[in-house]
Parts: sequence; structure tokens; C-alpha cells
Amino acid sequence: MDDGARLLEVNEPGGGPAPRFVIGRSSEGMLWWFRHDLDTGLISRLDELARREPEVERLDETSLRPDPYLEILGRVADLKRVWAGPAFHFPEEGAGGGAAVVIEVGQRDVLRRYCSEWLDDVSDCQPFVVFLDGGDAVSLCATVRRSDVAEEAGVETHPDFRGKGLAGEVTAAWAREVRRLGRIPLYSTSWTNGASIAVARKLGLIRYAATLHIT
Repeated sequence: MDDGARLLEVNEPGGGPAPRFVIGRSSEGMLWWFRHDLDTGLISRLDELARREPEVERLDETSLRPDPYLEILGRVADLKRVWAGPAFHFPEEGAGGGAAVVIEVGQRDVLRRYCSEWLDDVSDCQPFVVFLDGGDAVSLCATVRRSDVAEEAGVETHPDFRGKGLAGEVTAAWAREVRRLGRIPLYSTSWTNGASIAVARKLGLIRYAATLHIT
């Protein structure tokens, strides 16, 4: 964000343009942000709509009404991407993760066979946790977003090794490592990613927000 709390870029390795509008319903109320290049009239209309959001206790797919925001933003420019999903935090004590290991940059060759697209991310995405099969990483969880106090998980399992519970193993181990570093582990996904939501359910993660991103 800039000094005026306007969105500048995505908080991920490599950055990239920020969504035009982000809104979230959390357990403590509503929060929303605008990209730095939106004109004041558009910001005013979106802000007014967000302030009229009804108070609800649920944090599910029905928590936010995307259509009014899509209509306003769609009048100005074509909609490029719409993303919505839940955000979770981890319980204080988590199970699993005993077989997963943390790797450093010098060990990144374990990614080469099944997870080569992550080879250049080991340095920026620490802690970087993997599950090894025959010396090769087949599932991983690493930090893909970082704030002053918290880190968010990015998880991937090679298709040949899915359905074995490995995503839960590496995610649990990653969360423990983040906590060991004195930081808060977080996890988010989209409503349509059933496998990722299943991992959150298996680990007993606690939903704290429902979010909508519009680019």
C-alpha cells in the first residue's frame, strides 16, 4: 500500500498489479481497500456500497454480495479477474507434519523432479517445507505472502501424489515453523478449491474472514 492505504501491488514474490478493489468480512467487521489509480468518483460509489453491507455473523460463500461491486467496476473497465474465498488461522496446537522437512536454498534440487516451478522461490518463500519421496519433494508448503506479523501458506502437491494426505502434513509442519519464528501462520483459498478447503477442515483451521478481490 501507499501512504494513503491505497493498493499498489500484490503481496507475493514477484509482485504484480493489485486488484482494483478488495473487500473482506471478518469476525471483527468489514474491511475494504481500493487500488491507487481508481478515480475519486468510483471510490466514492464503492465505499458507499461497502458501508451498506448488512451485518451478518456467517463467514461463507453468502457473506458478500459480489454483483453490485462487479456492476460498478464493470462499467469503467472490463473485469479481468474475480476471486473470492475464505481465510483461516491455525489453532494453537496442530497435529501432523512430523515427516515433512524444512529446506534451504542449498537444498532446492529436491524440487527439480516434481516441483521445478518452485526452484527460484526457495529463498523468498522461507520457511519452505517439503515432503520427500525417494529424495524428491512431492508436496510442499511455503510462505507466499508476508506482513510485519504474519505469513500465509502456499501449498502444492504433485498430481501423482495427491489423495495421500501430504498437503496436510506439509501445511501443519509449515505452521509450526512459522510459530517457532514468532509469527502468525495464515491460510486462504477460493470457495471453488474443494481440495484446499478439505485441507483446512482436516487441520481444524479456524475461519476468520471471507474475501472478495476484483481486478
